[in-house]
Amino acid sequence: MSRSRWYAVCSYAAMLTTIIAGCSSSSQPAGDAAAGSRESGKSAAGGGANEPVTLTMLIGTTGTSYPATQAVAAAAEKKLNIKIKFDTMPDGTEGDNLVKTRLATGEMADILFYNSGSLFRALNPDENFVDLTKEAFVTDLMDSYKETVTSDGKVFGVPGGSSTVGGILYNKKVYADLGLTVPRTWAEFIANSDKIKAAGKTAVIGSYKTTWTSQLFVLANQYNVQAEVPNFAQDYTANKAKYATTPSALRGFQMTREVFDKGYFNKDFVATTYDGGLKMLAEGTGVQYPMLTHAIDALAQNHPDKVKDIGVFPIPSDKAEMNGFTVWMPSSYYINKKSKNVDAAKKFLEFLMSPEGQKAYMSKSKANGPYVVKGVNVPENAYDGIKEMQPYFDSGKTAPALEFISPVKGPNLESILIEVGTGQKSPEDGAADYDKDVRKQAQQLNLPGW
Repeated sequence: MSRSRWYAVCSYAAMLTTIIAGCSSSSQPAGDAAAGSRESGKSAAGGGANEPVTLTMLIGTTGTSYPATQAVAAAAEKKLNIKIKFDTMPDGTEGDNLVKTRLATGEMADILFYNSGSLFRALNPDENFVDLTKEAFVTDLMDSYKETVTSDGKVFGVPGGSSTVGGILYNKKVYADLGLTVPRTWAEFIANSDKIKAAGKTAVIGSYKTTWTSQLFVLANQYNVQAEVPNFAQDYTANKAKYATTPSALRGFQMTREVFDKGYFNKDFVATTYDGGLKMLAEGTGVQYPMLTHAIDALAQNHPDKVKDIGVFPIPSDKAEMNGFTVWMPSSYYINKKSKNVDAAKKFLEFLMSPEGQKAYMSKSKANGPYVVKGVNVPENAYDGIKEMQPYFDSGKTAPALEFISPVKGPNLESILIEVGTGQKSPEDGAADYDKDVRKQAQQLNLPGW
């Protein structure tokens, strides 16, 4: 890791520690799909002086970013006379492909809500999005976040909500009933899972119908990979390290297969959705769910009386002393460079980043981790599961997800892991296939060594 990146990560960890320490004293409504791509790039302001300017926004519906953005839009319409028409998109690879198609055909909405990090950089930002570097509202963003929406020295995005953590959500009530303690090693996790299965409950919730959820054992294992192989991200980016030939990186593929082989998944895990998985966790019929912590907020929307029962622990490694969280930056809002309403879109993002906009956003989306906007702190009423992360941040046991420290991320990881997680492919073959999958993107980015 370069010295500058090391300082950035250290600063990020320190920031997280301070914010979380302070807080102890990241099914949705239907979208307006009528706002199709045909409206993108057109001013929808009517003939009258009081007609609102209408912006289109392409956004996914998983989690609480969508209802939170709707709340901001409602406030912006009253204050700025700017109306947002939402065009919703699917998750995972299907959504990625839709975004790329819309950009290629010139049918992208005025504003896109999409991933930060490597997936963002794969969209040719300088060609497709408006440079926000000199906008005043960008100065309030944490440097550690801005790095994830920067390309060629230009900042293109602003965040939606807080950062989030990858790990295993668990039902604390069931853990207590079965006399279980939070596992610090993979062996302890397996022992807990055996007891949960013996009690007639689903030990590990699978929700492969929502395809992106198949990736958590691999992606959230990054803390363990970095702890054991500190140079993995740099070597991976330079085509000097591979998942298939790095034991700690291969481990996530092996975990994915092992929980299937041991019968820990719910019987219908291939047909179970993300919302279905959260319902199982809330009700205690499923006890452990590899997931991002933004799911706690999503669970609270439909099961508010159960959210106090939900905790989170890191993906366990094979060594008790190597135990920590992988951290994700929030997804972001980008302005379509071809939009004819760029000025109005900038005004909307400025409002979103203002205290009033942030308050509206938080009315529908509680913290899933620390915020990345200066002066916006995790409130004291944060979920217990979020507060449980504090000791890890206090001791510096966090690491950024690979997609935020390397631009290399292949588009087919979720489908490969579904094959591994359903017994169709060995972990070794899955890892090797993913190593091949990333090559095309790395070459498109003209990375050295590829």
